[in-house]
Amino acid sequence: MFDHVKFGVRDYAASLDFYLKALEPLGVSVVDHGAHGVEMSTDGKSSLCLYQTEETPAHLHLAFMATTREQVDAFYSAALAAGGRDNGAPGLRPRYHANYYAAFVFDPDGHNIEAVCHELEA
Repeated sequence: MFDHVKFGVRDYAASLDFYLKALEPLGVSVVDHGAHGVEMSTDGKSSLCLYQTEETPAHLHLAFMATTREQVDAFYSAALAAGGRDNGAPGLRPRYHANYYAAFVFDPDGHNIEAVCHELEA
């Protein structure tokens, strides 16, 4: 869907821990970790990159593709366990379309992070 998304975070360690735990159910893992931050991916083609900054980041909404509704549920549980704050429990969002099944959490910087499955329930 995208080549890469890169954004700064205020607490690099907390954000790295949050994203690794919250996105693990979606198959996301570290591809590269160095002086310029971390790069995470599911396929090695597109990536999410985080880096430390003292700037106050603008609000961001990231929606990650899930292939099943169970992955959405697992993302939500993992994100809350990793310190995320609830912004919408897993469920259908018919205002978007009939099969839009999603969950929303706020990350440590207050960004709106979503996992969404567009497939029919199995």
